[in-house]
Amino acid sequence: MSVSPSASSSAASSVSAADSAPTQADLYDFVRRTAADTELIDSLPLDPEGRTWVRLDGPGGSEAWLIGWPPGTGTGWHDHADSVGAFLTASGELKENSLAARLPTDGWKTLELTEDVDRERRLRAGQGRAFGRHHVHEVLNESPDRHAISVHAYYPPLPQIRRYSRSGPVLRLEQVERPEDWQ
Repeated sequence: MSVSPSASSSAASSVSAADSAPTQADLYDFVRRTAADTELIDSLPLDPEGRTWVRLDGPGGSEAWLIGWPPGTGTGWHDHADSVGAFLTASGELKENSLAARLPTDGWKTLELTEDVDRERRLRAGQGRAFGRHHVHEVLNESPDRHAISVHAYYPPLPQIRRYSRSGPVLRLEQVERPEDWQ
Protein backbone atom coordinates (compact mmCIF):
# COMPACT_ATOMS: atom_id res chain seq x y z
CA MET A 1 0.00 0.00 0.00
CA SER A 2 1.49 3.33 -1.01
CA VAL A 3 0.58 6.21 1.22
CA SER A 4 2.05 9.13 -0.67
CA PRO A 5 3.59 9.65 -4.08
CA SER A 6 6.15 12.09 -2.73
CA ALA A 7 7.43 13.37 0.56
CA SER A 8 10.50 15.26 1.64
CA SER A 9 12.78 14.20 4.42
CA SER A 10 13.93 16.91 6.78
CA ALA A 11 17.37 15.26 6.75
CA ALA A 12 19.63 17.51 4.72
CA SER A 13 21.27 16.03 1.66
CA SER A 14 25.06 16.03 1.57
CA VAL A 15 25.17 15.59 -2.21
CA SER A 16 23.48 17.99 -4.60
CA ALA A 17 22.33 17.15 -8.11
CA ALA A 18 25.13 19.37 -9.42
CA ASP A 19 27.73 17.26 -7.60
CA SER A 20 28.97 13.89 -8.76
CA ALA A 21 26.75 10.85 -8.36
CA PRO A 22 26.21 9.78 -4.75
CA THR A 23 28.37 6.89 -3.57
CA GLN A 24 27.32 3.98 -1.40
CA ALA A 25 28.77 5.91 1.55
CA ASP A 26 26.67 8.99 0.65
CA LEU A 27 23.54 6.85 0.44
CA TYR A 28 24.31 5.17 3.75
CA ASP A 29 24.87 8.55 5.41
CA PHE A 30 21.52 9.73 4.02
CA VAL A 31 19.58 6.69 5.30
CA ARG A 32 21.29 6.93 8.70
CA ARG A 33 20.42 10.62 9.11
CA THR A 34 16.90 10.15 7.77
CA ALA A 35 16.23 7.22 10.12
CA ALA A 36 17.20 9.48 13.02
CA ASP A 37 14.40 11.92 12.06
CA THR A 38 11.84 10.67 14.59
CA GLU A 39 9.14 13.05 13.35
CA LEU A 40 9.41 11.60 9.83
CA ILE A 41 9.56 7.99 11.08
CA ASP A 42 6.52 8.52 13.32
CA SER A 43 4.56 10.09 10.42
CA LEU A 44 4.49 6.86 8.37
CA PRO A 45 1.03 5.28 8.55
CA LEU A 46 1.36 1.58 9.38
CA ASP A 47 -1.00 -1.02 7.94
CA PRO A 48 -1.40 -4.34 9.80
CA GLU A 49 -1.85 -6.22 6.51
CA GLY A 50 0.75 -4.90 4.07
CA ARG A 51 3.84 -2.79 3.66
CA THR A 52 3.44 0.98 3.42
CA TRP A 53 5.87 3.38 1.79
CA VAL A 54 6.56 7.02 1.14
CA ARG A 55 8.96 8.29 -1.50
CA LEU A 56 11.62 10.66 -0.19
CA ASP A 57 13.97 13.15 -1.82
CA GLY A 58 17.30 11.33 -1.87
CA PRO A 59 20.75 12.87 -2.30
CA GLY A 60 22.11 13.71 -5.74
CA GLY A 61 19.07 12.53 -7.70
CA SER A 62 18.87 9.18 -5.93
CA GLU A 63 15.61 7.34 -5.29
CA ALA A 64 14.72 6.98 -1.61
CA TRP A 65 11.90 5.35 0.34
CA LEU A 66 10.58 5.14 3.87
CA ILE A 67 9.02 1.67 4.27
CA GLY A 68 6.79 0.19 6.99
CA TRP A 69 6.89 -3.58 7.49
CA PRO A 70 4.03 -5.34 9.30
CA PRO A 71 4.92 -8.42 11.32
CA GLY A 72 5.72 -11.41 9.12
CA THR A 73 6.24 -9.53 5.83
CA GLY A 74 9.13 -9.53 3.40
CA THR A 75 10.26 -8.62 -0.08
CA GLY A 76 11.10 -12.00 -1.55
CA TRP A 77 14.41 -12.47 -3.37
CA HIS A 78 15.26 -9.57 -5.70
CA ASP A 79 18.02 -7.29 -6.95
CA HIS A 80 18.22 -3.62 -7.90
CA ALA A 81 19.84 -4.07 -11.33
CA ASP A 82 22.59 -1.50 -11.95
CA SER A 83 21.86 0.63 -8.88
CA VAL A 84 23.96 0.83 -5.74
CA GLY A 85 22.08 1.32 -2.52
CA ALA A 86 21.82 1.47 1.23
CA PHE A 87 19.15 0.77 3.80
CA LEU A 88 18.85 1.14 7.55
CA THR A 89 16.32 -0.04 10.10
CA ALA A 90 14.76 2.97 11.85
CA SER A 91 12.61 0.94 14.26
CA GLY A 92 12.04 -2.73 14.96
CA GLU A 93 14.33 -5.34 13.46
CA LEU A 94 14.79 -6.62 9.92
CA LYS A 95 16.58 -9.70 8.66
CA GLU A 96 18.47 -9.63 5.38
CA ASN A 97 19.34 -12.83 3.54
CA SER A 98 21.76 -12.17 0.69
CA LEU A 99 23.98 -13.94 -1.79
CA ALA A 100 27.73 -13.37 -1.66
CA ALA A 101 28.11 -14.07 -5.35
CA ARG A 102 28.06 -12.02 -8.53
CA LEU A 103 25.30 -13.36 -10.77
CA PRO A 104 25.19 -12.94 -14.52
CA THR A 105 22.93 -9.99 -15.33
CA ASP A 106 21.21 -11.34 -18.44
CA GLY A 107 20.60 -14.49 -20.43
CA TRP A 108 19.60 -16.90 -17.69
CA LYS A 109 16.42 -18.14 -16.03
CA THR A 110 17.75 -20.69 -13.51
CA LEU A 111 21.02 -20.94 -11.57
CA GLU A 112 22.27 -23.51 -9.10
CA LEU A 113 24.06 -21.76 -6.25
CA THR A 114 27.06 -23.16 -4.41
CA GLU A 115 26.86 -23.94 -0.69
CA ASP A 116 28.93 -21.01 0.54
CA VAL A 117 27.05 -18.02 -0.94
CA ASP A 118 24.34 -17.45 1.67
CA ARG A 119 24.70 -14.58 4.15
CA GLU A 120 22.34 -13.50 6.94
CA ARG A 121 22.24 -10.20 8.81
CA ARG A 122 19.96 -9.06 11.61
CA LEU A 123 19.55 -5.30 11.49
CA ARG A 124 18.13 -3.74 14.65
CA ALA A 125 17.10 -0.08 14.89
CA GLY A 126 20.06 2.08 13.89
CA GLN A 127 21.76 -0.70 11.90
CA GLY A 128 21.95 -0.94 8.14
CA ARG A 129 24.21 -1.55 5.20
CA ALA A 130 25.26 -0.31 1.81
CA PHE A 131 25.52 -2.58 -1.22
CA GLY A 132 26.83 -2.59 -4.76
CA ARG A 133 25.29 -3.21 -8.14
CA HIS A 134 23.43 -6.49 -8.73
CA HIS A 135 23.14 -7.26 -4.99
CA VAL A 136 20.62 -10.12 -4.60
CA HIS A 137 18.76 -10.28 -1.29
CA GLU A 138 15.49 -10.55 0.56
CA VAL A 139 14.46 -8.42 3.52
CA LEU A 140 12.10 -9.76 6.20
CA ASN A 141 10.34 -8.60 9.34
CA GLU A 142 10.20 -11.86 11.27
CA SER A 143 8.62 -10.33 14.37
CA PRO A 144 5.29 -11.95 15.22
CA ASP A 145 3.87 -8.75 16.69
CA ARG A 146 5.93 -5.63 15.91
CA HIS A 147 6.19 -3.39 12.87
CA ALA A 148 9.60 -2.38 11.54
CA ILE A 149 10.39 0.81 9.63
CA SER A 150 13.37 1.30 7.34
CA VAL A 151 14.87 3.91 5.02
CA HIS A 152 16.25 2.92 1.58
CA ALA A 153 18.18 4.86 -1.09
CA TYR A 154 19.34 3.81 -4.59
CA TYR A 155 21.43 5.43 -7.30
CA PRO A 156 20.81 5.64 -10.11
CA PRO A 157 17.05 5.58 -9.52
CA LEU A 158 15.90 1.99 -9.96
CA PRO A 159 15.68 1.13 -13.67
CA GLN A 160 14.19 -2.25 -12.79
CA ILE A 161 13.91 -4.87 -10.08
CA ARG A 162 14.43 -8.51 -10.93
CA ARG A 163 12.40 -10.87 -8.71
CA TYR A 164 13.52 -14.43 -8.03
CA SER A 165 12.15 -17.58 -6.44
CA ARG A 166 14.43 -19.79 -4.42
CA SER A 167 14.16 -23.50 -3.73
CA GLY A 168 17.23 -24.80 -1.90
CA PRO A 169 20.24 -24.02 -4.08
CA VAL A 170 18.13 -23.18 -7.15
CA LEU A 171 17.51 -19.50 -7.92
CA ARG A 172 14.99 -18.81 -10.68
CA LEU A 173 14.28 -15.48 -12.36
CA GLU A 174 10.51 -14.99 -12.16
CA GLN A 175 9.74 -11.41 -13.11
CA VAL A 176 11.27 -8.08 -14.11
CA GLU A 177 9.49 -5.00 -12.74
CA ARG A 178 9.90 -1.47 -14.06
CA PRO A 179 9.37 1.79 -12.13
CA GLU A 180 5.78 2.14 -13.32
CA ASP A 181 5.02 -1.14 -11.50
CA TRP A 182 5.80 0.27 -8.03
CA GLN A 183 5.42 4.06 -8.26
